[in-house]
Amino acid sequence: MYKLAQAGHEVNVCIISGEVNARNNRPGTVELHEDVNSSMNILGVKRVIKGDFSNIELNIVPHLKLVQFIEKAIIETKAEIVITHHPADLNNDHLHTSLSCQAAVRLFQRRDDVLPLKELLFMEVPSATEWGLNAAMQKFFPNTFFEVTEEGVYKKIEALAQYRGVMRDYPHPRSFEAIKGLATYRGGQAGMVYAEAFQCVFRRETYHRH
Repeated sequence: MYKLAQAGHEVNVCIISGEVNARNNRPGTVELHEDVNSSMNILGVKRVIKGDFSNIELNIVPHLKLVQFIEKAIIETKAEIVITHHPADLNNDHLHTSLSCQAAVRLFQRRDDVLPLKELLFMEVPSATEWGLNAAMQKFFPNTFFEVTEEGVYKKIEALAQYRGVMRDYPHPRSFEAIKGLATYRGGQAGMVYAEAFQCVFRRETYHRH
């Protein structure tokens, strides 16, 4: 997000559960919103859309409500590229967010006034994606790599650190060392120094004859 914002692209974030009442070491609501805003400002995010769905309970929210909320965010931000969680992620909310995103991004096929989707990517979330233990589901398979600078890695860590109680000591996956190590590992996979990895599951290109 930091790299895209620095390059002049508009980056927006949609948060399904804006309160996260079930999170461990959760700060107060005012402090939580301050943390979100501080983190997004560091990354250069233009707009944050927050839902009021209860976290760790998305499995009991009607699927259509989640889809419509995401569709509304897509319309308001004129999103062309959507990045969401991998459906095999251990976190149950991530699963339902992913399924809802997959349905919502098809909106352009039903409405001519919605900007066509160019790409849908699954991301990896340290301490969640690597715990996709359900062997019946395909695990995260990185096939798209974006090079990031060392500055970008440190900006990512700085942004995460704005959330009180989120960063941990090594060897936790959300530690400074593990996050930088993952960027190094993904970079090595793709012949780069540092990289972030994604799984591209939909890409749409149009070509015009001249």
